[in-house]
Amino acid sequence: MKNQSTHATSTHTANIGKFQDPFVTAKGDDRAQVALTNPETLWFNTGTLCNIACVNCYIDSSPKNDALVYISADEVSAYLAQLVTRKWGAREIGFTGGEPFMNPEMIEILTRSLDAGYEVLVLTNAMQPMMRPAMQQGIKSLVSKYRDKLTFRISLDHYDMKNHDDVRGAGAYTRTLEGMAWLSEQNAQIASAGRMMWDETEAQSRAGYGDLFLAHGFAIDAQNPSQCVLFPEMDENVEVPEITMACWDILNVSPTSVMCSSSRMVVKRRGAEKPAVLACTLLPYSPEFELGETLEQSEKSVQLNHPHCAKFCVLGGASCSG
Repeated sequence: MKNQSTHATSTHTANIGKFQDPFVTAKGDDRAQVALTNPETLWFNTGTLCNIACVNCYIDSSPKNDALVYISADEVSAYLAQLVTRKWGAREIGFTGGEPFMNPEMIEILTRSLDAGYEVLVLTNAMQPMMRPAMQQGIKSLVSKYRDKLTFRISLDHYDMKNHDDVRGAGAYTRTLEGMAWLSEQNAQIASAGRMMWDETEAQSRAGYGDLFLAHGFAIDAQNPSQCVLFPEMDENVEVPEITMACWDILNVSPTSVMCSSSRMVVKRRGAEKPAVLACTLLPYSPEFELGETLEQSEKSVQLNHPHCAKFCVLGGASCSG
């Protein structure tokens, strides 16, 4: 997503007439919906500020974009308390950005989440923000105490330096590998996330990552989809079908396998008094996917009224959770 208006523009050009009515497709069929049936993961967007600006970043993170401001440790704690009140039974707290380690309260946020007994997943580029002395000291302490509960998923778009740097900028590959090496030295649990936008099969991609991890001694199994996640590219300019209620049987896909059946994301918008709960980690700028300010308000079905719902989640079978 290159800017906050991309949804309306690209949907109009690539999917003319589609994704307009939340309840009915362009052909007049009942649009698929997904109920929150097994809330396993609560995500927090820590803020859209990032130390780099990647090509085709779905959330337009950059050193200047503060559309989603830093969430505070106290705000995170309030939602952790709601998890207990609502009896969600969640096992995992996930953090994404932007770059989470840009948030000055990130170590305290992680500490509170881990102290509450949850597994914690942090999506990071493992570059300079994570490598600042204060962050390093905090990470060391957390890994020492909670090693088996804390996972760092590092964004490594491709195992090849040129391809990775074409997306993230010159020198990004080297700095990310340095961060991964430092985490490995601390005995931290690490995973990786790449893109399936290259002219190669998934098998070829996993083989390439496997060679890289072996060469650097990273304890990541490239053949394990939860350790080496390969996401389909989220390009709204590509035409995709709308998902109808009939599609579940046609595609042999269950609504319970789709991400919004098991997760929600909390964001803090610039200028907002309180955070909001969204249906999905992928759609922070689409108002119809904002479900309210509380977890209770978010316990409603989600209409799959966006190209990402079709390509990424239903047809791509992808999930951001660990």
